[in-house]
Order: sequence, then C-alpha cells, then structure tokens
Amino acid sequence: MSYLAKVREANPLVHNITNIVVANFTANGLLALGASPFMADAHEEVADIAAMSGAVVLNIGTLNEHAITSMVLAGQAAGRHKVPLVLDPVGAGATAYRTEVTHKLVQELRITALRGNVAEVAHVAGESWAIKGVDAGAGDGDVIALANKAARKLECVVIITGKDDVITDGISTYVVSNGDPILTKVTGTGCLLSAVVGAFLAVSGGSWLEAAAEALSFYGVAAEIAAERTAFKGPGAFQIEFLNQLALVTPDTYKERSRVQLLTL
Repeated sequence: MSYLAKVREANPLVHNITNIVVANFTANGLLALGASPFMADAHEEVADIAAMSGAVVLNIGTLNEHAITSMVLAGQAAGRHKVPLVLDPVGAGATAYRTEVTHKLVQELRITALRGNVAEVAHVAGESWAIKGVDAGAGDGDVIALANKAARKLECVVIITGKDDVITDGISTYVVSNGDPILTKVTGTGCLLSAVVGAFLAVSGGSWLEAAAEALSFYGVAAEIAAERTAFKGPGAFQIEFLNQLALVTPDTYKERSRVQLLTL
C-alpha cells in the first residue's frame, strides 16, 4: 500500500505550531489530503497534543518568544513519545534571531525531518549560501552534497526543495522532479508541504526517507494537475484547484506521474 493510501486510511493527527500567514491554508491542505490538522500553541496543552499526534510540525515563519517555548515543549514531548518531528526553518539565515532560534531547536530536539529551501538548510547546517528574506538566494553550490552533509551532521532526513527536490538521510538520496513553478506564487505552499511530510511520516512505520520522498512527489503531482487545469487563470484559481487535487489525486494517478530517482553515490 502506498503511503498516500495509508494517510487516507489512517487520518493521522498532525499537530502544527506554525505561522499566522499560513495556518488556514495548512489546515485546509491537510484536510484535503485526508489528515487531521490540530493548530495549537498554548503552553498548557502543546505537550499533551504532541503526545497524542501522529506527527508534530514546527514552522518558525512568524517568530516570537511564546511560539518558541511552545515549539520546545511540543518537540520534547514528541521525542519522549517517539512521534516524528518536522522542522521548517523559514528564513533561517535571514536574521541572526532566526538563525539562533533554529540552532536552538535542532540542538534541543530530536528532529526527524528538516524541510526548507537550499539557503535555509545551509544556514541550519552552518554552511554559507545567499538568502533574501524567506526565499532562497542565488548560488552555485552542490545542493545534493549540501543535503547529504546536513543530514549526516543533523542526524535526520533533510529535504531541500527547489526546481528539483532533494531528499536524503545522508546515506541514500532521492531526487524528485514533480511540481510546477506556480507553487512559488502562492504564499504557504512550502509550509503546507512540511505539514504534508508530517502526515506521511505519521504512517510510515519509521521508513522516514521513503515516506518523505513520496510526500514530495505526490505534492508535486497535485500541483502539476492543478496548474494544467487552471492554465492562464492565475495563482488564485491555482490555489483552489491545488487543494482539490490534494484530495483527488489517487495512488494510481500518483504512480503514473511520479518522477522520483534514487541516486547511486
């Protein structure tokens, strides 16, 4: 059974401590996929929610001290209860504060998967890469080599998204070529992707790398179909149809369109 089918069968609870820009889109995307979103950051309950969840997703998009404490509490609970933990280091490297917070989280928590653009992942791993705001800057580095180095250093699955997505645990590496450039025209598509990764990890039985690779490819397939069906209609039409396709793409359709390559290094 595909991980996509498992998500829809199990309806895993995904606990998101995320940013104010994307909370609604993330919740709707998870619901469309077939997962169950829980959006909560109260210090009094985050540990309890994390403990009962299938996955916990931490997103630092709109940082403040309250959110940081919530992330630490939820992340610690996830570790105690062996719940997969996804970190989305939005804008890491853009400011000293963001970089410091990200380093705190990866040092204090047991991260299962780190999902970001190349600049964000580079800064989490202590490497240099150009960055502007919360978007990846230009650079000529070897993305695959960077991903592998980061995965070995951080001891987690590292996902670098871009024109082609790289997913690695530092030993095996997948490259996913699904997706569409219009994803970059809708705020929150990267953040929702991190939550979708969480949903797939929740049903993976510990096969983190394979589940993450399928999550990336499925997400890209949904985007491709949505882009085809809303060609020339703009990002607003795409956003709605993308949510539709997160619900409508079947395991068979995913299999037909998936473009995933396992690299031999």
